[in-house]
Amino acid sequence: MRFADVRGNAPRRFEAIAVRDGEPERLSRHEESGIGIRVLRRCGWGFAATSSLTRPAVREAARTALRLARLAEATRKRPIPWTEEAHGPRGERYETPLRKDPFELSLEEKLGRLREAEARLHGRAQVRSTRAQSLAWSEERHYANSEGVSYSVHLVHVGAGIEATAVGEGEVQRRSYPTSFGGDFAQGGWEFVEGLGLEDHAEECARTAEELLHAPAAPTGRMDIVLASDQLALQVHESVGHATELDRVLGYEAGFAGTSFLSVGDLGELPYGSPAMSVESDATLPGGLGSFPWDDEGVPTHRYPLVEKGTLVGFLSSRSTAPEAGFPQSGATCRAAGWSRTPLIRMTNVNLAPGERSPEELLSEVKEGLYFETNRSWSIDDRRLNFQFGTEVGRRIVKGELGPLVRNPIYSGMTPQFWGRLAAVSDRGSWHLWGIPNCGKGQPGQVGLVGHGAPWGLFTDVQVGLP
Repeated sequence: MRFADVRGNAPRRFEAIAVRDGEPERLSRHEESGIGIRVLRRCGWGFAATSSLTRPAVREAARTALRLARLAEATRKRPIPWTEEAHGPRGERYETPLRKDPFELSLEEKLGRLREAEARLHGRAQVRSTRAQSLAWSEERHYANSEGVSYSVHLVHVGAGIEATAVGEGEVQRRSYPTSFGGDFAQGGWEFVEGLGLEDHAEECARTAEELLHAPAAPTGRMDIVLASDQLALQVHESVGHATELDRVLGYEAGFAGTSFLSVGDLGELPYGSPAMSVESDATLPGGLGSFPWDDEGVPTHRYPLVEKGTLVGFLSSRSTAPEAGFPQSGATCRAAGWSRTPLIRMTNVNLAPGERSPEELLSEVKEGLYFETNRSWSIDDRRLNFQFGTEVGRRIVKGELGPLVRNPIYSGMTPQFWGRLAAVSDRGSWHLWGIPNCGKGQPGQVGLVGHGAPWGLFTDVQVGLP
């Protein structure tokens, strides 16, 4: 046996609350505990898990993991690469800083805030459906491995959002706040939800949904576009974050979640985008949904570049994949969705660096173009190369200023060519760290919590609408 580790969750909790059309729609809480054990032999991995925390059950899981590792060796002749990590924690502990633990607050308090926000979405004649929701996760995790590394963490994540759906004129239009697909999320307490100000933005949200019904269709053709921070964050997620996961690059994810258009030989050579494009992985940011002190292989997290001024310089990696790219150490991005899943490479906070210009200065460079905000739909191929995105909100840009609304705007492109058209990004003041709580990967499937920091971005000569 070369290596073994054990991860235990005791407990792991999830809570979802939602109000739709004036009535509670969802009130659920789930709690689970269990242990997952991995064993690495010369040429094979084994993994087993159990929800029983008794000594006999844990011993049986360990024996099963060892037996599976022996069987796996028959499928591989070459030894599995493995990095030596000298600075792992020894009995350390980390707890999410928070003021209001969402699992300690009363249901009445949390439901009351959502009810208030949802109620303010009413009052527009063509708004036919309204919704407010909050999600919360709490995880007590204990880790130890055969190298003497051990740690424990208590992580708490929360988030919330609202949406209004308007119907009429042969159209259905939705407007979400602070962004789509449930809202915005972070590591922290219920104070993060309070800080979103859902109730203060509800009336504007409903009004925009109704106005979109009467807005003209978005224009088509090649033109300059500006992506708002939330849409640019999703663009980073789909066309940079997933593409730079080293297990995809090496073909380990080809059976389910796809591969990547990148190769190991592209490091330091491939022009991923323009000089305005710099992207890094940073799990050390306070409050990020993709922030944590140590990964699920016991490696301390750190900040490192993936793209520097348009050139590919890094991959998201684990202890068993880093050597295949010539890296001396893991990127500390190996994580599991829980005790019953084996760790695999996941995004942390994958962030696009800001520039020096204000959003207004970016807009001022566009004579005629289109502004995109809040994702509505996305499609991207298995290699993370060809894509098409649509947003809830589009606005014409006329002589450097935001103009009238347009409905159903979409844009498309190919990843390196699209990022090569990045002319400028906005400044730190417009940069926001967004939380994405539903990143899917793996087989069996795992849902990961990841973060993306992004400013606004100006792209030139992009295909808008169908070509």
